[in-house]
Amino acid sequence: MKHEGHVETEMKFRIPDLAAAAQALADRGFREAVPAAEEASVLWDRDGALREAGCALRLRTHGGRSVLTWKGARVEDPLLKIRPEIETGVADPRALAGILAALGYAPWMDMTKRRAVWRRADLEACLDETPFGTFLELEGEAAAIRAEMAALGLSEDMVEARSYPALFQAFREGRP
Repeated sequence: MKHEGHVETEMKFRIPDLAAAAQALADRGFREAVPAAEEASVLWDRDGALREAGCALRLRTHGGRSVLTWKGARVEDPLLKIRPEIETGVADPRALAGILAALGYAPWMDMTKRRAVWRRADLEACLDETPFGTFLELEGEAAAIRAEMAALGLSEDMVEARSYPALFQAFREGRP
């Protein structure tokens, strides 16, 4: 769900039960837009320059679609993840991977998770299964996220501030 000025605002929560979360979303008026399916993401960089700047370049395939996303550096916030984001659909992800490689970019991380996407007029919710836990992401305007957080009974101690790349890296290194 993209907003004015290509800014992504989201909050990620560690949750104990995906089925209960799906039911809670349905009870709150969300509808499943993309059923749970594998999502494969590859992060690209050129000599670490993007990571050093706090940015990311991701090629993601999910729900029969491929999307290239650039994410800018995060805006500081204790709970919300706020950052510039620009994305576009990709017709041929293999061709794009070739173009990126020709431009000097190389994949530095592959991530796979299972994701279901739920939507309501004001918010998008993603239910994610990963090797290191289950998560609910809420994306939209900050006020709507905070209101829905309260309505769903989610607390600040459930917020996961780390990005999926950081979580995957920690998991691969055997760190919590």
